[in-house]
Amino acid sequence: MLNSWLDIIAGLMVAPRFNGLFAMFLLCAWSISASGLLTSKGVNIEVQALMSIKALLKDPHGALKNWDKDAVDPCSWTMVTCSSENLVISLEAPSQNLSGPLSPSIGNLTNLVTVLLQSNNMSGTIPPDIGKLSSLKTLDLSNNHFYGDIPASFGHLQSLQYLDLSYNNLSGPLPPGVLARTYNIVGNPLICGAGQQKDCFGIQPMPMANLTNTQSVPLPGKVRNHKVAVAFGSSIGCISFLFLTVGLLFWWRHRHNRQILFDIDEHNAPQVSLGNVKRFSFRELQVATDNFSGKHILGKGGFGNVYRGQLPDGTLVAVKRLKDGNAAGGEIQFQTEVEMISLAVHRNLLKLYGFCMTATERLLVYPYMSNGSVASRLKGKPSLDWMTRKRISLGTARGLLYLHEQCDPKIIHRDVKAANILLDDYCEAIVGDFGLAKLLDHRDSHVTTAVRGTVGHIAPEYLSTGQSSEKTDVFGFGILLLELITGQTALEFGKSSNQKGAMLDWVKKMHQEKKLDVLVDKGLKNNYDRIELEEMVQVALLCTQFLPGQRPKMSEVVRMLEGDGLAERWEASQRVESHKFKVPDFSFNRCYSDLTDDSSLLVQAVELSGPR
Repeated sequence: MLNSWLDIIAGLMVAPRFNGLFAMFLLCAWSISASGLLTSKGVNIEVQALMSIKALLKDPHGALKNWDKDAVDPCSWTMVTCSSENLVISLEAPSQNLSGPLSPSIGNLTNLVTVLLQSNNMSGTIPPDIGKLSSLKTLDLSNNHFYGDIPASFGHLQSLQYLDLSYNNLSGPLPPGVLARTYNIVGNPLICGAGQQKDCFGIQPMPMANLTNTQSVPLPGKVRNHKVAVAFGSSIGCISFLFLTVGLLFWWRHRHNRQILFDIDEHNAPQVSLGNVKRFSFRELQVATDNFSGKHILGKGGFGNVYRGQLPDGTLVAVKRLKDGNAAGGEIQFQTEVEMISLAVHRNLLKLYGFCMTATERLLVYPYMSNGSVASRLKGKPSLDWMTRKRISLGTARGLLYLHEQCDPKIIHRDVKAANILLDDYCEAIVGDFGLAKLLDHRDSHVTTAVRGTVGHIAPEYLSTGQSSEKTDVFGFGILLLELITGQTALEFGKSSNQKGAMLDWVKKMHQEKKLDVLVDKGLKNNYDRIELEEMVQVALLCTQFLPGQRPKMSEVVRMLEGDGLAERWEASQRVESHKFKVPDFSFNRCYSDLTDDSSLLVQAVELSGPR
């Protein structure tokens, strides 16, 4: 197991840039860092646990092929993320077609914070050993074939915030001790059959009695840290030299990696990665898309065309070829924005798989979404059922909540619409095209009021000033809710009524006249809940209020969609409505009808991001 480290050190001892002394100090550093991770037999505990997980799984696409039992640590493996202390904190392998049982050895990865194994074909019972993961915050095993009871040991997961076990074959209720703030067990027929959806998803308060027990939970890594401290004490004599030599190493690597990243030729490009995002060569993407053939186009928009592609290992991808690639920011700017997009990771956000950057081209590579966009599904057959539409609205809201309030730095989408909400294999909402407006705006850095978006979705203050905020996204989300209800896009409705922006006014009128059934997509054929319909319309109207300060935040929207606080918020808005002054001579109709076909603003505004 030590061979790879010893080979590196031996190479450094004969390299012209380094001498034997530096290699000795690297060996010292390795012994310090590894001492807390090895058993008495010299085996890395986390490598051992991950290899046990791999051994029980069938991996037809080779997603885990670089997992090596002889590795010093697993931090360079795909699907694995480590902390700065080289401890495994995340195991993420969604939609990899993995099958077989989940090994109980997962309980030995005691520093895990995130486990995402959704949308595979895994089976067997859920190992109770997961209950040992005291630092676990997110657990998603949805859309698999797990069966048996939900382990009672889940009640020991004191840090758990998000739990999704939906669409399996589990039996028995959610154990009462489970503390997950957000949970979902929909789609398990023995727990949540027809007509039993009420308590199968949502949020729950954390019992105070259980919270007081958190002090008794042993701190993860305590014994490990003790070993590290002993190792440091025994090696204190080389610490100062170690810092000096490591600093020299980083300086040397930074200088050469910079040249590799930005001056790399087409043949070496596939070897370069930006974090977990792969850099593709332009030739690879040409081959994957059959030279960007028109028959592979999934969608066209202001950001560019999107092509269906297939990588050599069989993975299906969507390749977005940005318009004016040579103007989409310089190399450093493009790299910075790509990195920002790649760091926004949430189950309801489209994950960036890779990118390509040449002198004249900028391309982004995403996972392929088999069910297309919400806009395309609203037009297709069979029609989306009411429960799926509700799930799409909540999933989209959670994705936007992450961008606005949980992502650092926060991201304003600027074009929330049905065409930019994608659907995975299980019709779960995936928010796409976030971050792209800022990425392409580098070329217009001197313009502070450039409007990007789609007519019918643009908030009034954004249209008039060009200043976007979280509340402009909230407005777009409100229009999206109306699209889910009516089955029409706002732009289509404006064209059919010969009045841009008329959808919102029409909905307000029907709500006031208590004729909401007139709004509903005919494809639903009366298969919807009237109370839920009114609640969704109320949320949409709250989100699309004229003054941005009166619109709710996305965190409030999520709570209202989950059934918490809507009645109070709606009542408060009606009191304000009855006392506020009328905005003089201004309406949404005028806002949009003032945009003629000759307007340069309309040219910028209409369909800039486009459907996928």
